[in-house]
Amino acid sequence: MTAAATKYSRQRECIKEYLRSTREHPTADTIYMKVREVYPNISLGTVYRNLALLTEQGEIIKLSCGDGCDRFDGNTAPHYHFICRQCGRVIDLDMEPIEHINTIANAHFNGRVDGNITYFYGLCRECVPD
Repeated sequence: MTAAATKYSRQRECIKEYLRSTREHPTADTIYMKVREVYPNISLGTVYRNLALLTEQGEIIKLSCGDGCDRFDGNTAPHYHFICRQCGRVIDLDMEPIEHINTIANAHFNGRVDGNITYFYGLCRECVPD
């Protein structure tokens, strides 16, 4: 179903609004709990279906951080993420774009690189030992 053919949904709008209002990168379960505050009868399946649709339409970003739980981001502008290896927190990195990495990759690949997803790993401020 295309974006133009997608029927309006208050629950979907609530999911988008929540994701755009937070700098956290919540899991589907966290989103479900937040949306239930407004729509108590929403099902977890409805949240998952709407997250898949919003991701497919490019209205949100799905992050696969390696911990087995996908996280979601309402900020669709190009940006990078830091993942804490100790607590699992996902943090937006405010830094200059490194889009030239696609040019470098293309120079070493017999094909065409169109983009990349870059995650940075380490310890967040709260997890760095004193």
